[in-house]
Amino acid sequence: MSAVLQPTEQVADHRALRFLTAGSVDDGKSTLIGRLLFDSQAILADQLQNLEKRAAGAPVDLSLLTDGLEAEREQGITIDVAYRYFATRSRKFIIADAPGHEQYTRNMVTAAAGSDAAVVLVDITKIDWKSGAPVQLLPQTRRHALLAHLLRVPSIVFAVNKLDAVDDPARAFRATEAALQAFAAEAGITTVAATIPVSALRGDNVTVPLDAPWYRGPSLLQLLERLPTTQERTEGSLLQPVQYVARDEAEAGQSAQGAGHQPRVFWGRIAHGSVQAGDAVQVFPSGETAVVAAVRRAGSTVASAQAGESAGIVLDRQLDISRGDWIASPGGLQPAQRFTATLAWLDTEPAVVGRKYWVRHGNRWVQARIGAIAHRLDIHNLQPVGAETLQVNEIGDVTIELQQPLPVEPYASNRVGGALIVVDPASNRTSGALLVRSAG
Repeated sequence: MSAVLQPTEQVADHRALRFLTAGSVDDGKSTLIGRLLFDSQAILADQLQNLEKRAAGAPVDLSLLTDGLEAEREQGITIDVAYRYFATRSRKFIIADAPGHEQYTRNMVTAAAGSDAAVVLVDITKIDWKSGAPVQLLPQTRRHALLAHLLRVPSIVFAVNKLDAVDDPARAFRATEAALQAFAAEAGITTVAATIPVSALRGDNVTVPLDAPWYRGPSLLQLLERLPTTQERTEGSLLQPVQYVARDEAEAGQSAQGAGHQPRVFWGRIAHGSVQAGDAVQVFPSGETAVVAAVRRAGSTVASAQAGESAGIVLDRQLDISRGDWIASPGGLQPAQRFTATLAWLDTEPAVVGRKYWVRHGNRWVQARIGAIAHRLDIHNLQPVGAETLQVNEIGDVTIELQQPLPVEPYASNRVGGALIVVDPASNRTSGALLVRSAG
């Protein structure tokens, strides 16, 4: 039986894959990561000895490899995002173990924002697959899949876990796979790479393919080795947020601006497009224009740089540019003071129309208010529901009004230009994540 919900083109991509694991509490996320680390021999000898000592002759608890906080070990849950690294012969991996508890959904949003893939675990022991009725997925499974979809994670993998704990794994997997297919179709999630049966505890189908007549698909690791990384848009106009401004002492006195002059280098990670010497650029918010005199990468002058790369831009004339500004192709920026967006609310204090917040776009902070809440999304039936506020972990469509215009872009076309965070000015808590739908 094929595990693939939506076929994806298998490409040769050997760059490091950043992926997160998500799901409900006790679905086995930390154990799955521990199994990947253990089977790929990415565990240090002293780590393994400590785990064996704690086990005192019992099977080693692999979840302890990621649950590093004392409170996590005491409660048996993941609280903060834990990052781990491992490699196979063909690829390197960066894993983010996101908390499953609803209280820590904000951590999952943080991990998903920079991920190339999301592995959403489904605990087969928590759902009723025997009744013959359609399987009802857990709310956190639906929520995490929706958030990964909204945050434009390029590939989503559903891992049906703990199949070693059921008496009919083939039937249980097929019923759950059908429910996940129906959910993905209803939610419009087209980035599902596969649904895979696993047993993180026993190691079934994690790194070695499952030897069962009812499944002929890849193991989880085989699939991860073939998934593509995020491809930023390199064609079209340039967009680069300025993160850091430095003076280049090595080039002092050699610039076209005169002896003794120390060129200023404007560093940042290019959001889209490319840049090379001789390109005309425009700065936001001043609107001033200049010509690129040189492009730097890792301290050296290079011919060009493109989207996804961190680069330093040297201009042919002095301009007042600081952290938080944007450098773009002339006419490429369309500043807006009002836009509609999807808002994932993460604060225990509800989102209220008219209340002022701080929003961060790139490296610029601006005061803003929620002008209107169009509706919230009911994660159970995926239908919009009228709402006057958004409670913690709810997702809704809102209108945002800014004190100063920002060069926002639709999140669907660019993850950098279309993403903002919302911060409560009183508590300084990160209150929400904004994904721009349209500006103006």
